[in-house]
Order: sequence, then structure tokens, then C-alpha cells
Amino acid sequence: MDYHSFLSCIDFTIVAVYLGVLVFIGFHLKRRASQNLESYLLGGKHIPWYLLGLSNASGMFDISGTVWLVGITIVYGLKSIYIPWLWPVFNQIFLMVYLSAWLRRSNCTTGAEWIRFRFGTDNGAVTSHWIIVVFAILVGLGMLAYGFIGMGKFVEIFMPLKSVFPFLSFLPDTYIPHVWGVIFTLFAVFYALMGGMMSIVWADVAQYIIMGLASVAVAIIAILHLDIIEFSSWLPNSWFSPWFGQELNMTWTGKFVEFNNKIGSDGYQLFSLFFGLVLLKGVLASVAGPAPTYDMQKILSTRSPREAALMSGSVTLVLMPVRYIMITGFAILGLILFNQIQGQITTPAGVIDFELVLPAVINHPWIPAGITGLILAGLLAAFMSTFAGTLNAVQAYIVNDIYIKYFKKDATPRQANRANIVVGLIVVVVSICFGVLAQDVNSVLQWITSALYGSYIAANILKWHWWRFNGRGFALGMAAGMIPALILPIVPYFDGVLPLYYFPIIFICSIVGCVWGTYSVPPTDLEVLKEFYKTTRPWGIWKPIDVLVKAETPDFKENSDCCRDLINVGVGIIWQTALVAASIYLVLQQFIYFIVAVIIVIITSVILKRNWFNKLEN
Repeated sequence: MDYHSFLSCIDFTIVAVYLGVLVFIGFHLKRRASQNLESYLLGGKHIPWYLLGLSNASGMFDISGTVWLVGITIVYGLKSIYIPWLWPVFNQIFLMVYLSAWLRRSNCTTGAEWIRFRFGTDNGAVTSHWIIVVFAILVGLGMLAYGFIGMGKFVEIFMPLKSVFPFLSFLPDTYIPHVWGVIFTLFAVFYALMGGMMSIVWADVAQYIIMGLASVAVAIIAILHLDIIEFSSWLPNSWFSPWFGQELNMTWTGKFVEFNNKIGSDGYQLFSLFFGLVLLKGVLASVAGPAPTYDMQKILSTRSPREAALMSGSVTLVLMPVRYIMITGFAILGLILFNQIQGQITTPAGVIDFELVLPAVINHPWIPAGITGLILAGLLAAFMSTFAGTLNAVQAYIVNDIYIKYFKKDATPRQANRANIVVGLIVVVVSICFGVLAQDVNSVLQWITSALYGSYIAANILKWHWWRFNGRGFALGMAAGMIPALILPIVPYFDGVLPLYYFPIIFICSIVGCVWGTYSVPPTDLEVLKEFYKTTRPWGIWKPIDVLVKAETPDFKENSDCCRDLINVGVGIIWQTALVAASIYLVLQQFIYFIVAVIIVIITSVILKRNWFNKLEN
């Protein structure tokens, strides 16, 4: 089919205007970003929290994640709201309640710089610094490749490359999506390299507006075509319910019987086991604090600890409803149109590829001209936002924590800016190579969330909460976790095993490394610990340092908010989950369930207002 039948002139115009706006933003903010390194990497720490919140939400509204979420919503219905806890999505609640404020009090530029603030400059701290830099680069490259794959698959289904560019007809079909990934990556690279964090934030705000309009359009189209009685007759009995037993007990029949193969391959049949592990891992990962990605950089870019907490809290509020009305709309349309799009989403091997449902629905005549362009621009915006934010984070670690720290301590703003551009280009090329080698979106996602992040958790929980934990313990803990995280996926015994299920092995290895490393050398210098404790004011096992600080500063008050923070976290997770469920039920026109979810949102909001917001420190 010729691509002109897919996109009208108005659709192309909308996309072209959007890309033009990105170029303008990059040029317009180039001078402000080049003032100094802090202006480039953190926007000079002058950006209001609500803009950073919109920017962070826009970055999390990534295209590859949206493609994946549409697929799992189709197959698992309301139970799909728990599967993103793999990331985990509720880490924003932990950040909102206390961790963003703790992190921002450091006044650091990157997570690696924070390591020096926490552990000092002894040999263990230096090793830890390098470990966190390597980890940040690996995660960043993985996330860039993850977005790159989804982008290529998304565009190719309705803009066949060989029809748009006939001179590329010699390319093997396997690599066609990667060409589209390269093309749109170049636009994200341009404005991210030109304007730094300031450019990324303002582009993200524009992108969020586009994505919001696209989400509302998709939801309305789905509602207009939904015959809830007929629709319900196609679905398993438990599809509308978020509740579950020991097993999933979800069986598809009729024309959807092939969906059962997806459930089998995902490994979620013992749903209670999956839920328990994903909740345990999610809580541990959240207590560890933000990973060294764009999320951490946005927190460090805020103007104060209070604004850091507000920024993290706003992410859930502005992201979840908008994202999930779009996801639910696409899931509904995918099920209704299944017979018509089945050929487009079936691989040559005869297997349904659920990552192709979203672009296949966009191709359908039910999505009119203009709306198609708006949705396309919105999802392109999602990809570019995630890509640009992640690229900025990787640049920060390489330039700030390697180039300037070890090679060019007296770098001028002009030299630092040039280094950022060169590093950014190299990172993009390497991430594209990663994307070409990866099999699909889910394989990269599972490696990042369940394997690589597993190595991060133990050491980063202890760094906040245990005074005796030192740089040697951090370094060995990270290394002890990272080695099995990289090796286990290629061990034949674990072939086909969901990475979540061998996460405990990675975690235990990391704990052993942490304890062994900690007690193999003396504690961190007491002056460093006292400064960290006075500045950050964490709760946990800090009694010996608290005594020393109070001896010098009698009016110092320790943080006694542990119980209140943990209660707020529990309430916040319920609030976030109910917000997601309400968005899904609204589009499904399940109004009784929608009202129940809204009531839960209101009750939890009142509790958080009184017990969290009113008690935020200035």
C-alpha cells in the first residue's frame, strides 16, 4: 500500500510544524545553555517545579513504553496496572514523600558527584564514583536503545521506508525500522545538544500539550465506537477486575484464543508470585532512590528541596490520567478492530506482535486526517522527550564526572559546551548500535528493569540509611550485583526465564558485596559523615553520627518522620493506582467502578494534603 494513503497533507504538515518547533527551541536557547556547565546540564537551577514536573512526565510518556502498555492492557485488562511496577512506576511516590528532598539538599550536579558528597574522596569513594558513572552510562545507553527500537517499529508500519525513499530498497527488511529510528533521533539530538536542559524542558512542555490533545482524541474515538455489551462478551470474565487469586485464571476464547500464548510466554500465570516479587522489588528499588537517569537530573535541577518534592508529586498527577486514557483508547480499538488489523500485527512466523497494535490502529480509517497527524506528532514527541532527557543525563556523567574531573578541571564554558556536543554524538552512535543488536522492545526493557537495576538496589538503599556503609561497600555491592546481572541472561539454564525471577540472586550477591566491602575497611571519614547527615537529614541507622552532630550543634534536630513518611508512601501508592484505574474505567464507560476509583483518589488526596503537603519544609 502506498504511504500517501496513510498520511494526508495535513498530517504531514502537523508533524513538520512540530519538528520545526523543536529546531527553533534548540537555536533559541543555545546561548543561555552555553553560559556554564550548570546552565547546560541543570538549567542553572532556576526552572520552576511545575515546568520540570511537566517535563519529567513528558519524558516518562515514552513511545516504547506506551506501545508495550497498550499490548499488556489488551491481554490482561485491569490487572495490567500492576505490571508496570516492574519499572517501578510508584518510585515517584517515594521521591515525592521524602527522597527528592534528601537528594536536592546535596546541591550536586550528578549522582556520581553525590557519591563524593556521601563517601568523601578515599579509595573506596573513588571506585564508587567510577562504578556509578559506568552504571549510569549503561542504563542510559540501554534506555536510548529501548526508545530507538520502539520508534522504528512504530513509524514503519504506516510509513513504509521503501515507499517513502525508493532508493533504499536494497536494505534488508530486518533493519528498516532502525533507519526510521536514526532519522527521528537526529531531531532529538539537535535540540538536546544545542540547548541542554533548558531546551529539553521547554520542548517537553510543548510535547506534553501535543500528547494531551492526542490522548483525548484517541479516548473520544474509542468511546464513540465502543458497544460495551458486545465488547464485554468477547473478554474473559476477570478482564474488568483488578483483583486476582493465586493464579491469573484468564483464558481467551474465540478469535482471541492466540492471546493465551502471550500469557504463557510472559510467565505471569502464577500472578500472586509475580505480584509479590514485583512489589518487593519495586519497594526495594524505590527506597534505593532515583537511578542516575533524566529523573535524577530533573530533581537536581529544581530550585529547592521543597520544589523537588512538589515536582516529583506532580509527575503522577499530570502523567497517569493523560497516558492511560490514550492507552485504554488504543486497547479498546485494537480489540474492536482485531479482525481488520490481524494481518498487520502478525509476524511472518504467524505470531501476534502486540507491539504493533498501536501503529496498526493509527492506520485505520477510524482515525481521521489531522487526528492521525496529531497522534503521530504526540508519539514522536514522547520518543524525543525520553531520548533527549536520557541523552542529557549520560552527557552529564561523562562530561562532568570524567572529562572535567580527570582531564580538564579548568575547562571554560566554551570547552565544556563543545565536550557536551562531542560526547552526545558519540553516545547516540553507540546507542543506535545497541538498538540494532536488540531483538525487541521487551527484551531491552526486561534487561534494564529486572537485571541491571537489580544490581543498583542494595547499595543504594544502604547509602541513605546506614552510617557505617562506606565507599568500598558501595563499590563492591554494585560490582557484585552488576556482574551476575550481565552474565545470567546469557546462561543457558536461565534461557526463557523472566529476569524478575532471578532478581533475588542478583540482590543477594549485591548484599554480600555491600557487607563484605563495608567491614573490610574503616568507616567513612567522620567529618564527611557529619556534613552529609546535617545537610541531608536522613532517617535510618544514624545514631552514632547524630550524637556527634548534636555535640557540636546542640539545637540540631534529627529526622523523626520515618513512620509518617512510610504511611504517606502507602497512601500514595494507593492514590496512584486508583488514579490509573479511574482513567481506564472512564474510557471503558464502567462508571460505577470509575466512581469508586475517584472516591479512593479523593480520600487519599485529602490524607496526603494533610500529612504530606502541609508538612513540607520550606
